Parts: sequence; C-alpha cells; structure tokens
Amino acid sequence: MNFPNSVPLKRVSSGVGGSALVMILQTSVAFVVLAASPILERPALAQTATTDFDIPAQPLSAAINSFGRQSGLQVTLAASSSQGVTSAPVRGSMSAEQALARMLSGTGLRYRIAGGTAVISDASSDQATLANGATALETIVVQSSRAGQGDVGETVIGTEELDQINPRDLGDVFRQEPGIQVGSSLPMSQKVYVHGVEETNLAVTIDGSRQNNKVFHHNATNLIDPSLLKAVDVDAGIAPADAGPGALAGSIHYETLDALDLLEPGQSFGGFVTSTYNFNSDAVTTGLSAYGAHEGFDFLGYFSFGKGDDFVAGTGSEVPGTGTDLISGLGKIAYEAESGDRFEISYDRAVDDAIRPFRSNIGFISGRPPWEPRVRDIRIDRQNTVFTYTDTTPEGWWDPTFKLAYSSTEVDTLGFICPSGCPSGVPSSYPTIGETSSFNGKFENNFAFDLGNIVAGVDFYRDKAELVASSAALGFSDDGRERASNIGFYAQARLEPWDRTRLSFGGRADHQWFTGVNGDEFDNGGLSANASAEYDLTDVLTAKAGVSHVWAGIPLAENFIINPGWTYGADGPEPVTANNVLVGLEANYEGFTADASLFRTSIQDARIARYRPPASGALVNRDLVSKGFEIALGYEWTTGYVKVKYAHINVNVDGEPVDSDTGNYLATPGGDLITITAAHTFLDWNLTVGGDIELAPEYDRVAAGAPAYEAYEVVNLFAEWKPETLPNFSFRADLKNVFDETYSDRATYGQEFGTVTPLYEPGRSFLLTAKATF
Repeated sequence: MNFPNSVPLKRVSSGVGGSALVMILQTSVAFVVLAASPILERPALAQTATTDFDIPAQPLSAAINSFGRQSGLQVTLAASSSQGVTSAPVRGSMSAEQALARMLSGTGLRYRIAGGTAVISDASSDQATLANGATALETIVVQSSRAGQGDVGETVIGTEELDQINPRDLGDVFRQEPGIQVGSSLPMSQKVYVHGVEETNLAVTIDGSRQNNKVFHHNATNLIDPSLLKAVDVDAGIAPADAGPGALAGSIHYETLDALDLLEPGQSFGGFVTSTYNFNSDAVTTGLSAYGAHEGFDFLGYFSFGKGDDFVAGTGSEVPGTGTDLISGLGKIAYEAESGDRFEISYDRAVDDAIRPFRSNIGFISGRPPWEPRVRDIRIDRQNTVFTYTDTTPEGWWDPTFKLAYSSTEVDTLGFICPSGCPSGVPSSYPTIGETSSFNGKFENNFAFDLGNIVAGVDFYRDKAELVASSAALGFSDDGRERASNIGFYAQARLEPWDRTRLSFGGRADHQWFTGVNGDEFDNGGLSANASAEYDLTDVLTAKAGVSHVWAGIPLAENFIINPGWTYGADGPEPVTANNVLVGLEANYEGFTADASLFRTSIQDARIARYRPPASGALVNRDLVSKGFEIALGYEWTTGYVKVKYAHINVNVDGEPVDSDTGNYLATPGGDLITITAAHTFLDWNLTVGGDIELAPEYDRVAAGAPAYEAYEVVNLFAEWKPETLPNFSFRADLKNVFDETYSDRATYGQEFGTVTPLYEPGRSFLLTAKATF
C-alpha cells in the first residue's frame, strides 16, 4: 500500500519587506568595497580564480608549459633556472598561485606573485646583491591572456571561495551562483538544480565515485557536509565524456580535502579545531581534524558534529522539525612510492538523525489525514568509499588512473496508515527503509602531447534501488527492488591546435542492463558525443560555444514509490536522452570580467515513475526543456572583489511551465535570480569584510490557475579576523538574512500550493566561528 505525498493546491503567500533598505545596502556594499580598494591603481592579477590542474612530475620547463596551458597564463622561464630541475605533481582544483607553489615544492626554488609578475629564484645559487641587501632574482613573467581553461559551461568553486563563504550547507555553497539553485532550508532535504534541472539528471560524483541517490523525493539527493569539501566543479549542460555516464544536463563533481592540501611546506603533522555557534537556533557545530605525512604516507582524519534547536523563520515563529543533528566524518590514507605509484583509500559519511517535518522538504500540508503526525523521525545516512591509484611520475604517454568505489544512501523512517481507524492492538505505523547504492569504477589514461591531451578509458556501474516497507500486523508488503548495470567506453580530447583556439570534444559508447521489480530484464545501448570551442577574438574578448547529445539508459525509480506490482511491457521503460547547446562571450581586462551565455537543455523520455497504476506506473515519461541566459560582471583586485550575476531560467515539462510537484526528480520553476557579492581584505588589520545579496523578482510564468511566485530579497554579511599576534587563530562573524525576510528559496517545494506551508528559510541569524590550527 502506498499513498501520494503531494496534492495540487493553491498558493500560500509570504511576506516581503525592506526593499528600500535592500537597495540602499546594495549600493553601500558596492561603493564601500570599491572605495576601500586600490581601484585607481593598476590592479595586480587576481589570484583567487580556480582551475582544474593535472600536471605530472616532469622536467620543470615542460611543467611550466603545462601550467601556462592549463592556467590560461603566459609564462616565460629563464633556462638556467630550470636545468636539471623536476617539478612536483599538481592535481586538483586550485588557484594559479597554489598550483605554482605546489609545482615548485621540493625544487629549492622560491617564488612570489605581485603586480602580475611571478618572481622565482634559486636560494642556493649565486645572485647579484642590491645595495639594500635584497637579492636580484630571475623572473617568470605572468600575464593574463584569458580565463582559466575548462569546459564552456564550467563553474568551479574552489578552496578559497569556500573558505570565504564558510558554508553551513549546500545552499551556502552555491549561493553566489544564480544559475544553480538549492531547494529546502534543511541539509537533509536539499536538492541542487542546475539551470532548473534536478541533479539526478546530472553525473554526480564525490571524489570520482558515482552517486546514485534517488531515495525519497522529500529528502536530499546527496547529503554532504560542506566543511569536508576542497572544491566543487559544475558543468552546466555540456559535460565532457570523462565526467561519467548519465550526464543528461551536465555534471557535478565534489572533491574532499586531502592532507597535502592542509600541510604547510616542510610541515609533517598538523590539525585544526573549529566551532560555530548559531544564535538563531542555539546550534553548535564543531569540527576536529588531524593530518600528516611521513616517508611516503599521508593521512587525514576529520570529524564534525552539530546539535541545535529548531530555527526561527522571518515570521518570528519556530519552524518545527528544523533542529540540527548532523554527524559527518572523512578519513583518507595514501602511500606514494619512490616510483611515483600512489595508492589512496578514502571513506566519508554523513548522518542526519532528527525529528523532521513529515515530508522533510515541506513545512506542512493542511487537510492531511488525522493519523499523520506533523513531524516524524527520519534518518538519512550517506556513505562513500573510494580506492584510487595514480602515477605521479608518468613517463611518455603513460599517465593512468584506476578507481574503484562504493556509495550508498539510506533513508529510514516510519510510514503511517489508518484509513478506517486503527483497530485495538494494531499499530498505526510501520518501518520503511529505502536504500540506493552504486558499485562503480573506471580505468583511464591521460595521453599528453604538445597540443594538449586525450583522456580515454572504460567505466562501469552496478546500481540498486531497494525499498523495505512491510507490516505483518497490517497485512501488506511494498518491498521491491530495481537494478541497473552499465559499461561505458569513452575518450575526451582537450587541444589547443592554434593560437587563440581551444577545443574539447569526445564521445561515449554505453551499454546498460536493467532489471525490474518483477525480474523482467531489458538491455539497451547508445552513443553520446560533445564538442565545444573557445576562440580569443582579441586579447580581451573570448567567444565560446558547445553542443552535446547524451544517452543515459533507463534510470532507476525512486525507492519510496517502488510498487512490487509494476509490469514493464514487452519493451520496458524508454532510455532517456538529452541535447544541450550553449553559446557565449567572456571578457577579461586588468581585473575586470564579463560573461554572457545562452543555454538550452532538452531531455526526452525522462522517467518519472508513479506508484499507481501498477500496469503503467513504471513507464511514465516526461519531456523537459530548460532555456535561458546568464550574465556576470565583476572586478577583482589584489585584496578583494565585486561580482554581479544574473540568471534567467524557463523550464517546461511536456510543453507546460513546470511546478514543484511535477518537477520531482526533474526540474524546478526558475525565473529571474540575481546575486551581488563583494569582499575586501584590510591587510594592515588582517580583516576581511564582505557580503552577498540574493534578489528573486516576482515570477509569474506558472501553471494555469496558479498564483505568481512572490519576490524576496536576502542580504548576508560577514567579517573575518586573523590576529597577527595569534597567527594560528581566526575569528568570523556572519549575519545572515539581515532584514529578517520571510521566504522560501525559489527551488523549495510547494510554494504555489495554497494549502502548503512551505519550509521557510531561517530568519535573521547571527553566527560566530572560531578556528585554531596547530
């Protein structure tokens, strides 16, 4: 037996206020930060942008060439500084300065970057001494030629950005990116939407491990503690072939911290303690970490726990079921032999175990049966284990990566059912446990040559979606399971065949085996392809464009609507396919940046299974089209930045505007979203101040008969101080939702249904954070 968890209802209104103050603050933030910056001086090259680097250990001259190609910087190096020198390997998402520091580690060379110039010296060599005692150094000249080389729809949120955001949940991680929305105010029910498309239609990985987490439409698709993250890489729409199978509308890659990311040069052991107190909900979140490296081994251990009460929304009232009860951890150990062979195993886990709203992404639905409580215990447990082999000193074209991983997400709660009133002695609830899991892996090799590189390999997954929901006392069972296995062969080339031109193109061939709840088996195969290009029209202006076609096979149904009575017909569910297009322009000039792009994603035969009717519920398909544009403007200087971003997103399902119910596991209403972010560091005081503003104007492109989504405006401010006399300590204060706005994020479920009280975001919240390192 199974009952629907949502009903078509009318709109509930939310208060919106403080518009005049918001506009004043918008102007003030921008002008104060600009006034504090050296804007009238020639700005130094900003070192905050991050890029995905993959530079093996090799002769320094060759490494510098790879660094220039991957960072998008022009580099010249004196031959005498590189003779006989081998660089350290550089892999991961980081700024150009971080990559240069890592590449030069262990070489005896020193560097500094200022005013667009990287100065590199050999401390042991004979250098001319100036009159003031300083040493004259040979230099590498670094000049900005374009944005970081990546895929055309790529957004990278790196370590520095995450440190400055200080995220408490995924909503914070993406809050500066209007094209990426996060629904719900609870980490355990937050879902990510890229250009309005829900993340189960993207290839999502954590440390390269596939995530198959379509568990329960009221819960998070991927519960992640952002304090574990080193970087997040999002390909909106067009994903490369090596992003993995199922990248219908792009990909999201989460990368967690490594010991080598935290150790300072020459340091063999370290750790930190951090704690945050949220005055709104009396919540305390504490993180403990230890890490080190010795004789080829490196390790990292991290543990975080949070406890707190329900938060208070802008209404002035507590929101039931919103307390903090999260435990997460990360462990990594690696060994790197003198030969360069590196073996790493990692394990991360996040568990949220608390009383939550009955439907954990909804505040309350009026008119529900009286036996349904307003809140219930819901436990969500996500785990991820990854083994990785790489060669940090590849020779010639041999640069392999081997990865084997297992991920799972489990939701454990109670179902309630008493349609005619429970007889004496018959329980009114029964246990329901849904689990998705994926055993997956890949073997690939990176073939590097003068024009760029080609990544080619094979990957596989074996996914399972299983529901255990039965009651002997009530006399029913909804137990059921679907499975899917896939093997794929892929290649992706990233080349710079001519000056000013960068190309990326590739393809995949996948074959999938699908097994339904009744044991019916179906196998299908398909091809995917992508191509994108960037061309520097001038030294300032770059044009970009890309297209892709994706075959994704048959997705598994959501666990909590699995019906053991489903039949699949002679041919089974339709394989899902998608087409993506993106065109744009970007400009970079002495710290100023501008970017504009048009996008369109269409998904055909998206599987949106329904519990009833059994004869066709497993075969429900929808067609989706998401289209719109993004515009971004920014200015960065040595110690700060100002950015304004605007996204316009329209999503149709079967030709009609999407709503938050028909969009489950598919899409969310979009509209217009604007973010303004700014920060500046006062070096004399080691003080950074900044903030961000999110504007969501009224959105009236809704389903027939539904009211418009109301506007909201949210302001967040922060200040972080690193006292010079206490170099191992930092202190931070955040003031979120400054004007105590009553609102739900645009991607949160149920705002257009009148008998739904949506899950509100927290009202005005003051947070204090302290961190100590050793």
